[in-house]
Amino acid sequence: MDISIIVVNWNTVDMLRDCLTSVVQNLDDLDAEVIVIDNASSDGSQEMVGREFQNVVLIKNKENVGFAAANNQGFRIAKGEYVLLLNSDTIVHGDVLKQSVNYLVEHKSVGAMGCRVLNTDGSVQLTCSEFPTLTNLLVMSSGLWKLKSPRWFGKYLMTDWQRDSERSVEVISGCYLLLRQEVIREVGPLDEHFFFFGEETDWCYRIRSADWQLMFAPVGEITHHGGGSVKKLNHKRDLLLTNSKVKLHRKHGGLVAASVCWLILAFFNATRAVFWTLRNMVSSSPVTKERALHFRRVFLALGNAWSGRI
Repeated sequence: MDISIIVVNWNTVDMLRDCLTSVVQNLDDLDAEVIVIDNASSDGSQEMVGREFQNVVLIKNKENVGFAAANNQGFRIAKGEYVLLLNSDTIVHGDVLKQSVNYLVEHKSVGAMGCRVLNTDGSVQLTCSEFPTLTNLLVMSSGLWKLKSPRWFGKYLMTDWQRDSERSVEVISGCYLLLRQEVIREVGPLDEHFFFFGEETDWCYRIRSADWQLMFAPVGEITHHGGGSVKKLNHKRDLLLTNSKVKLHRKHGGLVAASVCWLILAFFNATRAVFWTLRNMVSSSPVTKERALHFRRVFLALGNAWSGRI
């Protein structure tokens, strides 16, 4: 079998339907299987897949086990020579699946690759990045990454690159990540200590450490709407993001690096909590009230990011 396409879903029934439809319509002549792992959705996702996509392999989890663990369930039964992680809130276009497989066939030293990703409005999504080092986190949390000059400020997200040329990268977004079965066997599956966020960053780090190349290739496009399952998390999304980055630095840099990472992110959220609280006191509106409450909740719960209880 050429490719196993793994889609993890949690309460995104309409987006999942559109995603699977686009996959089925754009498989070309690939010998493929589609595996959906549903993390105990309550919106009818499981019933929809069973009713409308009978050729899809459906795993029904009784609880939300997280993104990493759910993908690992798919890896254990995947038969394809290549395995694609695909978000449920994506749409694949044209022959991107076929061309992605062809790219790995032709580039034997490349362990994993990503393609061009578009936002819903057609603009380019800044997928693929450098590893979130402490320096990169400082630049991001300070807002300096938005400055066009000097160009160094944008190097973490590669903001000066339109994702229109082939390039070696350090991290590929898990919304569309194609890799070899051989890589999974050698490097191991996703680390299930990462519940949601950070797991593909850790994986990419491990893949590069095993001397495999990670590449972006302009072989086609997908649309990533973003916020499918994440929209339901509210302020917990930022807590999960913080938790994942702290865990990354603890795992790959040690306790001191993790502590510094936590301080950077705590400062980021504290300053925004103060800013939005003061702004809400001066000019109250539903938006300012929501943002102030959001960042206060994040900051007050940051102790959990350190203890790993998020």
